[in-house]
Amino acid sequence: MIETVASAALAVNENLNIRKRRIQNGKSKNRLSLVTGTHGDELEGQYLAYMVGKYVDEHIDQFDGILDIYPALNPMGIDSITRGIPMFDLDMNRVFPGTKYGTMIEVICSSIIDDLSGSDVCIDVHSSNIFLREIPQIRMSVPTAPTLLPYAKMMNVDFVWIHDAATVLESTLAHTLNSRGTKTLVVEMGVGMRITKEYCQQLFDGVLNLMKEIGMWQGETAPVREPVVSEGYEVGFVNSDAAGIFVPVADFGDTVKKGDHIGDVVDPLTSKIVEKVLAVCDGMIFTMREYPVVYGGSLLARILMTSGGEGQ
Repeated sequence: MIETVASAALAVNENLNIRKRRIQNGKSKNRLSLVTGTHGDELEGQYLAYMVGKYVDEHIDQFDGILDIYPALNPMGIDSITRGIPMFDLDMNRVFPGTKYGTMIEVICSSIIDDLSGSDVCIDVHSSNIFLREIPQIRMSVPTAPTLLPYAKMMNVDFVWIHDAATVLESTLAHTLNSRGTKTLVVEMGVGMRITKEYCQQLFDGVLNLMKEIGMWQGETAPVREPVVSEGYEVGFVNSDAAGIFVPVADFGDTVKKGDHIGDVVDPLTSKIVEKVLAVCDGMIFTMREYPVVYGGSLLARILMTSGGEGQ
């Protein structure tokens, strides 16, 4: 069943419509919400939504509960390949919870929150931007970790990154829902404007496993991996000191030692290496620069420190 969550009039007799698909079967009232498309350049979740919906349709006899799929919270952004909301120059994930008496986008965000509230679990799927590639991960704040961590471990991600509370923006969808009692997991994976099928398959297995654990799925599930759980201080950041073109030497997912050569920043004009990029700590590279043009301060990589590994 397709439902309209929010609608607003646009120019030239058009409407902005936010839609969801509800799949319901059996007697259980357990409800899982799968949300994606908050940013128009994040497409990994589009394919994941397709995979989950299609599989549940084909095995509906093994499903007991309510699955709500929100494939595009920012459909204009997706249509125009724009991260934010076109015409308004707004990042939608900085407008929640919205208000019923504000601007058009604030009213839309308020309606989305009202519709999502009450889900047993909400999975908020994001990709990275066009500049960085991310390994499948779940991010959460310190205050929400005791509640969310057991669910995150069911999701087949490589690691869980627990941020210090001060770094969590209160205007995001996930913070708003968690503060209102709706358990919301933020998934980050892949790269902007692309679909990484193997990551989507990994998360698909995780979604089925989560549904089974909360009593919504009676079918078979694949084994899931045990994620590494990391506090924010266990992550090393590698930033560029020079402008140029970043050429990686290490591969995404590699395990490195502090001081290892992981790439170069080169100057096409002088044909010189202007910076030899070194690992700042021991650990695994879980974020790698995808877009090669960099400036001083540009993020090149994030390294998940190994237990007892040497930091800066």
